[in-house]
Amino acid sequence: MDFLPVILGSDDNAYGMARSFHEEYGIKSIVITKGHLLPTAHSKIIEKKMVPGFDDIENFVCRLKSLAPELKERANKLLLIASNENYAELCIRNKSALEKDYVVPFISEELMEKVVYKENFYEMCEEYGLDYPATLIFKKGMDPQMELPFDFPVVVKASDSMTYFNAQFPGKKKAYIIKNREEFTEAIKNIYSSTYEDNLIIQDYIPGDDTVMHVLNAYVDRNHKVRMMCLGRIVLEDHTPVLIGNYVGIVSEYNKEIYDKYQKFLEDVKFTGYANIDLKYDRRDGKMKIFELNIRQGRSSFFVTASGYNLAKYLVNDRVYEKDFPVEYGDKEYLWHSIPQDLLLKYTMDDELKEQVKRLIKEKKTATTLYYKKDRSILRTLKLNNYYKDYYARYEKYFVKKD
Repeated sequence: MDFLPVILGSDDNAYGMARSFHEEYGIKSIVITKGHLLPTAHSKIIEKKMVPGFDDIENFVCRLKSLAPELKERANKLLLIASNENYAELCIRNKSALEKDYVVPFISEELMEKVVYKENFYEMCEEYGLDYPATLIFKKGMDPQMELPFDFPVVVKASDSMTYFNAQFPGKKKAYIIKNREEFTEAIKNIYSSTYEDNLIIQDYIPGDDTVMHVLNAYVDRNHKVRMMCLGRIVLEDHTPVLIGNYVGIVSEYNKEIYDKYQKFLEDVKFTGYANIDLKYDRRDGKMKIFELNIRQGRSSFFVTASGYNLAKYLVNDRVYEKDFPVEYGDKEYLWHSIPQDLLLKYTMDDELKEQVKRLIKEKKTATTLYYKKDRSILRTLKLNNYYKDYYARYEKYFVKKD
């Protein structure tokens, strides 16, 4: 074989990439993971290798290097693909050790330090003229009773998303929407009671429900040239506390102004690999504001493949065949969802978007990540059905309408 995908992790993102490779090339991907997760369970399109403690830095490099001889007998090039921030960081920090055996299509460690630490990232936004929410950097030990430069509600999130990813504590959320001082103090206390000790980002809350969120996915080649961009408007987010901020419904759309602005930015900073950018429209000033730039494809990025822009194709053409191909800008209308369709329609707050979703369902322009007709089995289908049914109770319990 010319190449073999080696996917790190076993969540929805991992399965979405494995499915993209299978749809485009008909091949199985290698999935290396420290534990079993439902998205990649009972699958015929992956070959799973279990490695306890795989996300430990020393074990990570050692096991990848020990697996390399076996895998290199099967393919000329081994493509490393990360399904979360932690694995992306491990690949980047150990790029020199891994590049002897694998293609490591990620940004430099220097650029990563600017991107993943949000306080550094917002300095980059200033430099490159990207709009972002008003922001305060909160350091451990500061007084949570301090006066803030903007009123409540505010958003609280970790500056270092990678170390926060590994921190465990009761009531943990991906990001907090804080309505008052009491909630603010409690959130600060809970976060710093865990292993997380880095800074926090306190931001002015941009009003609006889930539908004012957008997500931009891009692929940037080995020469730092953008080769694909695909934008989606969020229909609905997950409201389960630990999963807040994850998208469960996206409609793809075209926006030349956003494509032009972020293509220039990604090329100017010498980005490479997959990029996943979260944006929110601020109706107060009419600006689309960036929240963060993820250095890998996102959990919901299969919407790009579903819209006709196969994520695997760009990586293979670039890193395996070293082809320079024209930029593709997403302009096809499609609905991706990871919860039952009736929940999307029930909880989507924008009436115009709801009608668009209804039409796309009627036109059968819809897709999910985990239900793949070429990867069906009775056991897998039963488990997926039970998982999706659980969302009815989750939304009944956790859904909160946003202003």
